[in-house]
Amino acid sequence: MIKVNLLPVKKRKKHKPLPAFALSMLIITLAVGAILAYLVFFFSGRVSEKQARVKNNEAKIAELKLKIKDVEDYEKRNAVFQQRKEIIEKLGKNKTLPVKIVDEVSALLPPGVWLTSMDVTGENMNLSCTAFTNTDVVNYVDKLKNSQLFADVYLQESVQAQAGGFSLYNFKLTFKVRG
Repeated sequence: MIKVNLLPVKKRKKHKPLPAFALSMLIITLAVGAILAYLVFFFSGRVSEKQARVKNNEAKIAELKLKIKDVEDYEKRNAVFQQRKEIIEKLGKNKTLPVKIVDEVSALLPPGVWLTSMDVTGENMNLSCTAFTNTDVVNYVDKLKNSQLFADVYLQESVQAQAGGFSLYNFKLTFKVRG
C-alpha cells in the first residue's frame, strides 16, 4: 500500500552563511564604534581636565584681583599719607616765616612811618602805610627792596592827605616773600 501524506511537511530552510562582505562590515563598524567610544571618553576626560584648570585659574585670577585691589588701596593711602607728610613738613619749615615777615617789616620801618594794614596771601604781600614825609616813603621802599626776605617790591600808590592839621602820605606797597 501506498501511503500518501497529504499534510504539508514543513521544510526547513537552510541557513545561508553570512556573506563575507556583511561580516567584515559588521566587524569594521564595531571596531570603528569602539575606537570612537574610546576617543569620546578620552577627549571628554581631557576637556573636563581643561575645564577644571580654567575654573582653578579663574579662582586664582579672582584672588589676585583682590590682592591687586588691596595693593592699589594701599598705594592710594600711601600717596595721601605722603601728601599729608609733605604738608606737615612744609608747615613745620614755614611756621617761623610769619614771625620773620612781621619782624622784617617792622624792623625796616623808619621813624615817621607806620603800618595801617598788612595782607599776606601765599607769597604775595600788600601793605598799607602812612608816613609824615615823602622821603620816609622812599626810604621805606628802598629798605624793603634791599631786604633778603622780600622781592619785587612795588609802590602802587602814594596819596597826600590832611589829618588833624598835618600833611600825611598814605601809600600802598606790594611785594613777594621769598620762602
